[in-house]
Amino acid sequence: MPPLKFCANLSWLFTDLPEFTQRIYAAASAGFQAVEAAWLYDSDLQELQRVKNATGVDVVLINTPLGDAKAGDLGLGAVPGREEDFRKGLDLAMQYAKALDCRSIHLMAGRVPVGADRATIAVEMEDTFVQNLKHAADVLSNEGITGLIEPINTRITDPRYFLDSPHQAAAILQKVGHPNIKLQMDVFHWQIMDSNLTQNIHKYFPLIGHIQMAQVPSRNEPDSAGEINFPYLFSLLEEMGYQGYIGCEYKPLGSTNEGLGWVKDYLKRNK
Repeated sequence: MPPLKFCANLSWLFTDLPEFTQRIYAAASAGFQAVEAAWLYDSDLQELQRVKNATGVDVVLINTPLGDAKAGDLGLGAVPGREEDFRKGLDLAMQYAKALDCRSIHLMAGRVPVGADRATIAVEMEDTFVQNLKHAADVLSNEGITGLIEPINTRITDPRYFLDSPHQAAAILQKVGHPNIKLQMDVFHWQIMDSNLTQNIHKYFPLIGHIQMAQVPSRNEPDSAGEINFPYLFSLLEEMGYQGYIGCEYKPLGSTNEGLGWVKDYLKRNK
């Protein structure tokens, strides 16, 4: 079985460096062959392109824009009445993805509107999300890019986020019915919402297009104290033949480099 591949999430790692371009250099120096990031849109695209080419690092994932962050937006995919804003954000994400040869975009669902009751608005939000995802599927397929939807836990991280479980995500993907829209599994969120990681991974593995990880509940390195047995989880993903990258989306307990012993140990064991 080939070893798993890990990419540095530059929104969480090397954050002592203010610029994403600096973080790309740092990730390459630390041995990462790929990076991902949430929102790169404040960075100069040509400079990102230059640094990517200079380091030879692949950019494997970016997110669609937040929307109006000051107003509390966290993506717009499922937000009724914001369809035009979602499409504009998708166009911007496409611009960056194409320039950086990034093959996956996380299509953020967004939050339940302030003052709205989740149960009351759930059907409308799901319908909005499905229609926006169908539009995105058509746009992305023309460029060979995969769209991803990610459940984010509503118990700790964001109580108002619309998409919060793999079961909900799988039902939405079935309604969308496009092979280039897939499931993004962040084991941190899945563990908090549903535990049952082994069975859920087996059940939803055919839908998974990307994986991210952090320990629970601290959201630190995978070898830090917590609920998840990462050596077991890595072995499971190896056995299932997962070939994509696993995004290191965690908060380092100290400096990023000081906390990379776990990946060095993993690679030594799997030479």
